[in-house]
Amino acid sequence: MLRKLKNGSMDRKVDILAIGAHPDDVELAAGGTIIKSVQQGKKVAIVDLTQGELGSRGTIETRYDEAATAAKIMGVIHRENLKMADGFFEATEENLLKLITAIRKYQPEIVLANAPEDRHPDHGRGSQLISRACFLSGLLKIETESDGEKQKHWRPKVVYFYIQDRYLKPDFVVDVTEQRDLKFDSILAYKTQFYQENMSGPKTPISGQEFLDSLEGRLIQYGRDIGVKYGEGFITERPVGINDITKFL
Repeated sequence: MLRKLKNGSMDRKVDILAIGAHPDDVELAAGGTIIKSVQQGKKVAIVDLTQGELGSRGTIETRYDEAATAAKIMGVIHRENLKMADGFFEATEENLLKLITAIRKYQPEIVLANAPEDRHPDHGRGSQLISRACFLSGLLKIETESDGEKQKHWRPKVVYFYIQDRYLKPDFVVDVTEQRDLKFDSILAYKTQFYQENMSGPKTPISGQEFLDSLEGRLIQYGRDIGVKYGEGFITERPVGINDITKFL
């Protein structure tokens, strides 16, 4: 439930804001971590940069329906789409301000962002755009508004990059063994994109059963690195600080 503030605006502050270039990016790479965080009582929101309109399968309308279903499965409190141009978005002032406005609206402590490099060029560009917007969001002299109200500056404490199609060595791995099934439920909510029995339409690199098998293998690979069954890997922008060296798996 959103809490109404004294000035009449809604309090949308979250613990974690997961941002992806396309609907389904966060489910594929960080869905288990999002689900686990929600189960731990944390508030999570998702921002999709584009509508995935250049995808070979499905439509803008089906992607919105699928994204809403996936968000419900994961338990996130809000999801929005910034409608940047799929395949063509750049770190323009307009796009940066769109994302800065969203970051200030949700005031996350942690931002999850696209992989720094990947097979799809939107992922690397999205990663850079998100990192830059998180920094700029903390600058007092950049003015933005939401719901007719001037926003306060806000800079997330950390940005963690999830790992997507290409293998990248993670800086840390989250144990998502208990969240594995719900993660795949959220992925399979995208019925036009991922393998379903008797599905029709053009074959794509992600529409076959082999793609889902590769996701399973990646989870197992990262899980093995930390001694659990399934894991999701992340890359950090800067060293992660801890105050108890014994708090490790």
